[in-house]
Amino acid sequence: MKTLNTVRATRRERGLTQEALAALCLVSRQTIVSLEAGQHDPSLVLALRISEALGTSVHDVFRLNDEAGHRVL
Repeated sequence: MKTLNTVRATRRERGLTQEALAALCLVSRQTIVSLEAGQHDPSLVLALRISEALGTSVHDVFRLNDEAGHRVL
């Protein structure tokens, strides 16, 4: 399964820098960079922090797709 996210797009829509989002989520800027690049998936706690910082739901920011690209969550 592959997790897709809209962190970068949503962050930009909200006018936040990677540094600002990282500070709101209590993580490093590099963590945000890695998430936006799809290099790793966030923990549940981090996904909740990001969603709260962006003013949206986890479901709107993160999607779980199966191998064929169909949305699972």
